Amino acid sequence: MTVEAAPPIIEVLSDKSSLVDRAYEHVLQMLQQAITDRGQATIALSGGSTPKPLYERLAQADLPWDKVHIFWGDERYVAPDHPDSNYLMSRLAWLDRVDFPAANIHPIPTADTDPVVSAQQYAQELQQFFQCSPQEFPQFDVMLLGMGDDGHTASLFPGTAALKVSDRLVTVGEKAGEPRITLTVPVINHARLILFMVAGANKQTALSQIFAPVADDLAYPSRLIRSPANNLIWLLDQAAAGGIPNNIELLYPYRPS
Repeated sequence: MTVEAAPPIIEVLSDKSSLVDRAYEHVLQMLQQAITDRGQATIALSGGSTPKPLYERLAQADLPWDKVHIFWGDERYVAPDHPDSNYLMSRLAWLDRVDFPAANIHPIPTADTDPVVSAQQYAQELQQFFQCSPQEFPQFDVMLLGMGDDGHTASLFPGTAALKVSDRLVTVGEKAGEPRITLTVPVINHARLILFMVAGANKQTALSQIFAPVADDLAYPSRLIRSPANNLIWLLDQAAAGGIPNNIELLYPYRPS
């Protein structure tokens, strides 16, 4: 699916702690606005170590949790109580610490022996919740993303078939032969706010390619995340930002207005 992209907003923060603070501001504002405008808010969470302190901050937020619905952008194909589970990390850092109604938490199913079936089940849940037809894409209020040092995001890994899926909401990704369940590129790109959190000098090489004028989208999958509106925000710490080409405009450093 081709999207006529607007330039991303790139904010560079001094360190990881400041990055988390800024992510908290963006997420909280968007959730509050969604509740005001539509009566509920939806957010798709990411895994990894970078967003964990954000989730811990959100557990302290004053929000009407019965109006917030939690989804995931991707999941390892492991049991919900497995140490590698994105769901488990989110639950321990945030969801178990506040009074979320059980019906508001929508984990990716991983119990079936066939990950294709699990992907179909999650797609059906999204269609039912967002009341969209099979030809429509749901619109999350917040799509929270990280990026690996190989340029992947969600479970969209370099050179894998999942990158080319444009007619489904959810598909099977894979890393080193292990299956993952992931939202597809068009679903991610359809969100009202797409927020990357990227920290560490080990991300510089990938970022130099992701923001290069010409590079291989399939080799650096985060290049596929683009939006026609000014709602794609990259939050980088200074260590990661060293990989951004000099011709790219940065909000550096971020200063509150």
